[in-house]
Amino acid sequence: MHIFEGRKYKVIVMKKILFLGAIFIFGNILQAQTQGWLTWYELSGYLETPRYDKTIEYCKQLDNFSPLVQYTSFGKSPQGRDLPLLIIDKNQNFTPESVRASGNAVLLIEACIHAGESEGKDAGLMLIRDIVIHKKYPELLDHVTILFIPIFNVDGHERFSPYNRINQNGPKEMGWRTTAQNLNLNRDFIKADAPEMQQWLKIYTSWLPDFFIDVHTTDGADYQYKITYGMNVYGNMNSQHTDWQNKYMAEIEEMLKIDNVLIFPYVSFRQWHDPRSGLIHGIGSPRYSTGYSAVQNRPALLIETHMLKDYKTRVEATYHMIRHSLEIMNKDYEHLIEINKNADKEVASKEYREKELAVNYETSSDSSIVKFKGIDYDIITSDLTGDLWFVYGKEKKDFEIVSFEKQKPVDFVKLPDAYVIPVEWTEIINRLSLHGIQYKTIEKPIEIEVELTRFTNVSFARSSFEGRQMVQDMGMQTLTAKKEFPAGSVIVEMNQRTALVIAHLLEPIAPDSYLRWGFFNPIFERKEYVETYVMEKMARDMIAENPKLKVEYDNEVVKNPEIYNNQYAKLFWFFARTPYWDQQLNLYPIGKIYDLNQINYL
Repeated sequence: MHIFEGRKYKVIVMKKILFLGAIFIFGNILQAQTQGWLTWYELSGYLETPRYDKTIEYCKQLDNFSPLVQYTSFGKSPQGRDLPLLIIDKNQNFTPESVRASGNAVLLIEACIHAGESEGKDAGLMLIRDIVIHKKYPELLDHVTILFIPIFNVDGHERFSPYNRINQNGPKEMGWRTTAQNLNLNRDFIKADAPEMQQWLKIYTSWLPDFFIDVHTTDGADYQYKITYGMNVYGNMNSQHTDWQNKYMAEIEEMLKIDNVLIFPYVSFRQWHDPRSGLIHGIGSPRYSTGYSAVQNRPALLIETHMLKDYKTRVEATYHMIRHSLEIMNKDYEHLIEINKNADKEVASKEYREKELAVNYETSSDSSIVKFKGIDYDIITSDLTGDLWFVYGKEKKDFEIVSFEKQKPVDFVKLPDAYVIPVEWTEIINRLSLHGIQYKTIEKPIEIEVELTRFTNVSFARSSFEGRQMVQDMGMQTLTAKKEFPAGSVIVEMNQRTALVIAHLLEPIAPDSYLRWGFFNPIFERKEYVETYVMEKMARDMIAENPKLKVEYDNEVVKNPEIYNNQYAKLFWFFARTPYWDQQLNLYPIGKIYDLNQINYL
């Protein structure tokens, strides 16, 4: 009995050893799998962000492991790098057509448009992993398809250095703000000069995301908020979009409180750095991501994590804000899709063109008092520069400050039924398709009545901006005339969902129009001249025929001595009143059509 019990004991011990060994082996396997899904950011102790190659490697790993993920590239950068895109869909729908047919809403998340601002990349990769690998939030894919661009500015991303963001607290190294061509992609959405942006626009217009999140890191003052954000709630979108975005903001603020994430609208002080000067808000033009999304009739969120918070804090806050945005979208997906379709129909309607369109806004003098969670600071006079130096301390301080957020429109345009673009302006015509704009090509010359614009007193910016010399200011005179347009010219009708994009591109007064960006600068250049000895005689002949001309001339010289300060300028005043003057000088070549019945495209 003793021997039997001893053997029994040994068997039990052996079984326990084998069982514990199995647990140990299984635990090691689980640990290895878990370690395999840790991102570079996590493995670094939350201090680093991965380089381009490691990011792509992780994206492909997600694709290879999960049938819910597809990795693809939407183009090439100027330096030859793939532009990465992850598509995540519960039902493995990876095309715009199949997703639309499924009834899902589409969320586009964009990171590293400014490649040194990398929180969106690390937060997005972790969130996608937690959804599809760890099954932590599988419900976030119930009614939403995710498009995730982990790095938009891929070439700028690889200009990697610890010295790229002087104001920023981590990561250890990061990418550069602009592209290899030194273009800021977040000034390029509507003009679309950068090859990266031209390829991005093809993705955007084919998918037409129902909501767009663009992740950045802010510069500026010190304060308690982990995230500041921007949304189009100041009157430049229709009431349905404005209401939904206000509701979204209220919901997300409450959700983030549970995660200990304080948020606040984008911070811009009337006097830089100084909270006591008051806050000022504005409406971003279409050169920016959220401004462009607005003219495409889609709501958008700008995330600006606070540069002075440590990198881990910023990534986690971004993670939670995107996660909660997905929760709200899954709840509201049907309504969101509906109001987007309604906006598309509205801007394409004849009724919409019967009212004037505001294309530019400024902040009004109306204000309110808001509570602002700041950091205490002192203002001292610098013994180095002699100017004011804002020295932030470590103490939290709540301020009650004035906020100027109401916007008033300052520039209006009357929308036509169509615009006509002469065939020779090929660069303008070629860019229309990038924005999803449809147009018809004239197959034979036609003469039609159009409204034209002639410019006066044109002035240009003193320096180059984003590679272009912008038109700063100009006077405008309109005239109606019959004009012939050659075969190959295009008619851009306004009865389409991109009507607002068209207006912001082709209406000269719009802040990001092609004219403002310098696409039409050659029309302001005088190409034919006259010798002074010829014009001296001709001017006298003109005065002899019309003595009032001398009075007009004298008045102009007195009124504008800074212009008429030399012989050439004075005689060119007369030259402009001869039949030899270039009648196309300062004339905008694009015409506005208010009667489409006069056009035969064939």
